[in-house]
Amino acid sequence: MGQEAISAKAIEIRVDAGQATGAMTPIWRFWGYDEPNYTYMKDGKRLLSQLAALSPATVYVRTHNLLTSGDGTPALKWGSTGIYREDAAGNPLYDWTISDRIFDTYLERGMKPYVQIGFMPEALSTRPFPYRHNWIPGGKNPLDTGWAYPPKDYKKWAELVYQWTRHCIAKYGKSEVEKWYWEVWNEPDIFYWHGTPEEYHKLYDYATDAVKRALPAARVGGPETTSPRSDHAASYLHGFLEHCLRGVNYATGKKGSPLDFISFHAKGAPTVVNGHVRMGLGAELQDIDRGFAIVASYPELRRRPIVIGECDPDGCAACPGSLYPANNYRSGTLYASYTAAAYSRIYELADKHGVNIEGAVTWAFEFENQPYFAGFRAMATNGLALPVLNVFRMFGQMGGERISVQDLSYPGVEALAQHGVRSAPDVHALASRQEGRIAVMLWNYHDDDLPGPTAPVTLTVRGLPKSVHEVLLHRYAIDERHSNVYTAWLGMGSPQNPTQEEIAALEQASDLALAVSPEWIHVENGEATLHLILPRQSVFLLTFTVAVAPKPRR
Repeated sequence: MGQEAISAKAIEIRVDAGQATGAMTPIWRFWGYDEPNYTYMKDGKRLLSQLAALSPATVYVRTHNLLTSGDGTPALKWGSTGIYREDAAGNPLYDWTISDRIFDTYLERGMKPYVQIGFMPEALSTRPFPYRHNWIPGGKNPLDTGWAYPPKDYKKWAELVYQWTRHCIAKYGKSEVEKWYWEVWNEPDIFYWHGTPEEYHKLYDYATDAVKRALPAARVGGPETTSPRSDHAASYLHGFLEHCLRGVNYATGKKGSPLDFISFHAKGAPTVVNGHVRMGLGAELQDIDRGFAIVASYPELRRRPIVIGECDPDGCAACPGSLYPANNYRSGTLYASYTAAAYSRIYELADKHGVNIEGAVTWAFEFENQPYFAGFRAMATNGLALPVLNVFRMFGQMGGERISVQDLSYPGVEALAQHGVRSAPDVHALASRQEGRIAVMLWNYHDDDLPGPTAPVTLTVRGLPKSVHEVLLHRYAIDERHSNVYTAWLGMGSPQNPTQEEIAALEQASDLALAVSPEWIHVENGEATLHLILPRQSVFLLTFTVAVAPKPRR
């Protein structure tokens, strides 16, 4: 998308550095993916290093298939650790080799596991055959094979979880493992669980009791249900919370179940309209809004930490745009601007409901040994960071407290949830302050992946110290020309076997880039004003560093 005509009227955005609105909790520092064995492969390790380096905040990683039987050979939507089998007499045999390798890879980078207790080992499954699925994108092979069934023996299931937790304590130390999250299963309200809700409650009770017996201070939670805008998923979440608060624990016989954090999923709903992609930001916001409302409806849970266990523009990371045209937004800046717009509204919705949002898992990693820019929902392609990853690099420069953002043209988060962004574009900002530094993220987002006018913005930052006359400004940009490896690759003729020189140029283009050189800007009476032009589907980050005495300029 090239430079378009400029909208006639400037949007006025006012940031007040003196007015805090809440904590700038680093909710963005959670990632997840289906294929655990990608973790320690070449590009997987490289991407994890990049994620760990985003900011001082600790990054957590969630992955499926940590208990799935197999030899560790990866495939799309598949992975395995071979952690459990039984001898001829039915006695358990444990092998921690692959699961240790996964956790080692995280911890070596200062990351921590968000441990998913699942799926069902073949030797424990009530319906083990067929066990491994043979799903391919666009194919009709079922995903929900033997790994998706309840255990034939809940005590053996609990003992597996207990021994796994004990092993992690012995290998990594009690104080380390106490910092992890432990959650049970994934999306039990759909085909990932071939049991009743009551059987899931039983699975949860036995698993969390096992973790707590091994490590009483461990953080356990769930239920990782699907989009609560669905009445079915909302009912399932309600039923789970009722069980944890007032039900009889299947493992202990006592009232209630441990619940240190609550997790549910939120997904957008892109479609193809008249030949172009139309995103579904409203759908994802509806999920978050209703999920928060459900938690807030229980007074005893109102301040319980919430982790949105998957928080994404669509539902299938392994479904490439080449076969699923609605996913053709993923390589360019639309994914980036959507992410900025969506994640900023999580804070607004948490404030609205008075709930305690702790994290939002981006379910997008990388897909090993696939073509460049194949259209998977990912953070990188063959080691090259996509534009969306640069949004998280921007978030990594924000922290401390959120500060007031005023924009008279902003329709409000409820209107966005109800209608999406289908008429006027969403041009708005999120701002924070910490340690003499103000950060302002701005975006020009629209649901429709079509060319559109650029947005002139007059940004006023107030509340700077009256004694300061200049601040150092860094302007970062994600647009067609900046922080955008995809357009750089297209400009090379879309090589699938790039030369070393081309790879070096692509790596440089994948970094978060300054739009202009850093500059000192004038401050008068604690106020600075900037005039900006935001292209459609762009994201800017402006950082203002306050210095008591400006550096001398030559």
